[in-house]
Amino acid sequence: MAEGLPPGTWTGYDRGSRGYRRVLLALLCAGVATFAQLYSVQGVLPLMAADLGIDAARASLGVSAATFGLAVGVLPWSVVSDRWGRLRTMVMAVVAATAFGLVMPFAPAFETVVALRFVEGVALGGIPAVAMAYLAEELDRRHTAVAAGTYVAGTSLGGLAGRIIAAPVGDAFGWRTGTVTVSVLAALAAVVFVLIAPRQRGFVRQTIRLTGPSGLLRRLGANLADRGLLVLYLQGFLLMGGFVAIYNYLGFHLGEEPFGVSQTVVSLLFLAYLSGTWSSGTAGRLAAAHGRRVVLVSSGLVMLAGLLATLVPSIPVIVAGLLLFTAGFFAAHAVASGWVPVRSRTGKAQASSLYTLFYYGGSSVLGTAGGVFYTATGWSGAVAFVAALVVVAVLLVLVVLRDPART
Repeated sequence: MAEGLPPGTWTGYDRGSRGYRRVLLALLCAGVATFAQLYSVQGVLPLMAADLGIDAARASLGVSAATFGLAVGVLPWSVVSDRWGRLRTMVMAVVAATAFGLVMPFAPAFETVVALRFVEGVALGGIPAVAMAYLAEELDRRHTAVAAGTYVAGTSLGGLAGRIIAAPVGDAFGWRTGTVTVSVLAALAAVVFVLIAPRQRGFVRQTIRLTGPSGLLRRLGANLADRGLLVLYLQGFLLMGGFVAIYNYLGFHLGEEPFGVSQTVVSLLFLAYLSGTWSSGTAGRLAAAHGRRVVLVSSGLVMLAGLLATLVPSIPVIVAGLLLFTAGFFAAHAVASGWVPVRSRTGKAQASSLYTLFYYGGSSVLGTAGGVFYTATGWSGAVAFVAALVVVAVLLVLVVLRDPART
């Protein structure tokens, strides 16, 4: 379809077209740049705790501050994107976040690290806040489920890169060097994103007011009033919270007896993210073929099975469990996040931003809460806490969600 068409006539890039491939590759790079920075600190938490003389729960604030900042930032970024466009918003966000990410490792005290991580998280919020809306507007509707899975695959690659690079570099040269190395690599991914993303063609500029028939509060209220959307938001809150809790404290658990594993070796466990890279794309295709609801429930059950396997005091079994847990999580996230803008009837950017707010709110609140259980009762307590979150998430889908053809 030619550029310059009147608003509302653009039907989106078809699968296999050059524009379709550029959109997916650009968002893949944006996901890598965003999530490599967001989670690099998670790979060096035990090193940071030892260097700064703090416990596991306090050290986790290095992760939670960034995810909380991201949660705070998503709604403002969604408003910006309605005014300035999805692509311009994402470019501004990724450039600002990369700048803060390069400064953070040089902070002199833990309190400053936490403050900079919060600001970095606010900047990072511009990517997940509008990425799904960008996909929904630029790609043919028939392909959004598959495309959403590809974007989530990029986020999993970014999360993997952030952790698996920061940990061994940190083991050798200190946690600060590990995190700045990741920030440099994220900057390169950000440059690629800026260079290859095609200009937006499905975006229609909107002026968002706080109140009124089409105001921000009305849009937010309409999305929150939809029980199905609320359940999807809670999927993000509960499952992401549990996911981050497991990865936050697994390094501490394996560093203790009977394992005594170094952080360089522990970082190899983050290769489990590759199972999420595979499962997120696969989940999109399965959802397109069999319906989102059945794939979402199945993904939660896979998470639960993998989680329980980590209770076995055997490294091979823990690795297998982590692979299942990670694959299940990314599949669930791909389905839930991709379902939100399709289901929403008003304010798609705000609907996606609400999902992101719940998602990272869960990461911040439940990810740190898991540390309380871990400190008080050990690994079994942390696993029981996360298992309860997954069970609640699955039950909500079974009781409330349906999968009609329109969603």
